Amino acid sequence: MDESIVNLIKNFETEGDLLVAGKRNVIKTFTNNTVVLNIKSFKIPIFINGIIYRYFRKSKARRSYEFATILKQKSIGTPNPIGFYENKNFFRLLDSYYVCEHINPDYVFKDLFGVDNPDTDVILKQLAHFCFQLHEAGIEFKDHSPGNTLVKKNEAGTFDFFLIDLNRMKFHKEMDFNLRMKNLCRLTPSEYMVQVISYEYAKLYDKPKEEVFQLMWKYTDAFFNKALKKRNFKKRLGL
Repeated sequence: MDESIVNLIKNFETEGDLLVAGKRNVIKTFTNNTVVLNIKSFKIPIFINGIIYRYFRKSKARRSYEFATILKQKSIGTPNPIGFYENKNFFRLLDSYYVCEHINPDYVFKDLFGVDNPDTDVILKQLAHFCFQLHEAGIEFKDHSPGNTLVKKNEAGTFDFFLIDLNRMKFHKEMDFNLRMKNLCRLTPSEYMVQVISYEYAKLYDKPKEEVFQLMWKYTDAFFNKALKKRNFKKRLGL
């Protein structure tokens, strides 16, 4: 990776513009030779995980870079990957960083929830095409949640989609119907949105639209009900 970018990473704590301050990870933007970069800092893993990432498993930063590279090779939208950086000692992985080009989206997909937006139905249908393309390429994006898809209108007036938070993916020779629908269960809790997406997906997959909707909604409803029960349980415990 270019030395100028390494220097940005070394000064991550004191420089850059804060973009996302998560509980586990922090994302900042930096300008490097007129190019705006996102640098994602991954939290130092607990001791045992640090050993695993040092010797037995690729770090989240490295996986993010390698998976983004695969997505680009398969013409799947994601911010252009630049590189990754790891701080290690003899025993374990310490902090790590993933660097990509910054994108200014028109929407994060979750921004469309509960608002009156004339673009919503068009975006949902075009998102179905994007998801179908993803599945046809054998890509199971395990964090396919509404905060991890950026939406940007292009010059043709249609929408492009870009996946972020890439460190959890699985690649298959092919994906069956059940796995495809299960992979979409995190996208939205809205039954209407699921219906629009599933009906459009059904056209591409050559299956009855109600069959696609019923299976996608089954997995979606189960996922969000489980997430709600988990949140309520934590509230009762005061967590």
